[in-house]
Amino acid sequence: MTSKTDGQQPEALATFAAAARADGEKPRDVGLTATAETSPIPTSSEAKDEAATKVLQRGATGEDRGVDAAVDRLPDRTTEAGKTTR
Repeated sequence: MTSKTDGQQPEALATFAAAARADGEKPRDVGLTATAETSPIPTSSEAKDEAATKVLQRGATGEDRGVDAAVDRLPDRTTEAGKTTR
């Protein structure tokens, strides 16, 4: 049986958070392979594509076409257990 972290790299935000909690130094236990705490949060590719497109459109045109709502639908590692805020 394989775990959901087999062969995955740690998510960057999780690595940054671990370093912040360790006074700016990356903890030795955070390596090149993801753990249960640093593995990527499963997310729909379509939801990520939609949010990225809306962010880029706002940057290019200055028009907000639902950026905040699209981003809020994505899981957030900074909230408890990676749940969305809504």
